[in-house]
Amino acid sequence: MIGHHKKMIFVEDILNNELLETGRKPKVAFICVHNSCRSQMAEALGKYYAGEMFESYSAGTETHPKINPDAVRIIKQLYGIDMEKTQFSKRVDDLPPVDIVVTMGCGVNCPWLPAMHREDWGLEDPTGKEDDAFIATARAIEKKILDLKARIMSRNIGL
Repeated sequence: MIGHHKKMIFVEDILNNELLETGRKPKVAFICVHNSCRSQMAEALGKYYAGEMFESYSAGTETHPKINPDAVRIIKQLYGIDMEKTQFSKRVDDLPPVDIVVTMGCGVNCPWLPAMHREDWGLEDPTGKEDDAFIATARAIEKKILDLKARIMSRNIGL
């Protein structure tokens, strides 16, 4: 039929409408291999800066008995957040279904999770480096969290 077009419906559209209609906050997973440093920092700062906008989780393909002590110390000094009291190392299998996956910069080694939107932040791992590297990583994550929050608020993200 001329002039008659069928609208294609995508899973992303259905899920986006469900998020908007129910008011459910999107779930964001910050992912790296070990879940001991960058992804843990991102989870903490996501909860701190954007907890009203999205739920933050972190995980990896491997776990460590403890979160990187330098990351714990720097996040506590800069933001007053004690990650040792509120977080622990988790595997990607332990996460609920998520809407957004953010990889920290682990390249081809990053675990894969299904999501409506995914992005890579390309952050270098500060493990084994001086405090300045941890501070720079924390500040970069803070900026990226605030940017992600703004994009979710303005619906300028693939949800």
